[in-house]
Amino acid sequence: MTALGWKRFAAGVGAGVAVTLLAKNQLDRSEGKLAPEKALKLVKRKTAHLGQIEGSWIHMITEEFEQDHLLFNVYRGGLTCSDADGNLSAYEFFVDAATGTVLALNKQED
Repeated sequence: MTALGWKRFAAGVGAGVAVTLLAKNQLDRSEGKLAPEKALKLVKRKTAHLGQIEGSWIHMITEEFEQDHLLFNVYRGGLTCSDADGNLSAYEFFVDAATGTVLALNKQED
């Protein structure tokens, strides 16, 4: 393949990825779900009192979560925070995919 051929191929792949991501975002909106990135941003804002957030992650696919005999569609993720002394703590969270409400925040033990 020539250099021009590779450039066209790469552009096509890039366009395909962009269209796929846009379609997924639109589908999530039509199902009444927050984008996972937005849900993670909400969790970070609500947990700022834990300390400086050093790292975070979120699953991009929702899962079912049961709390008090109620089922929720949630995103599951985690945070790593450092306190004023520089000690790191890890947390797992479950955030409602529709509202952004943090349903559970569990500190992970070593």
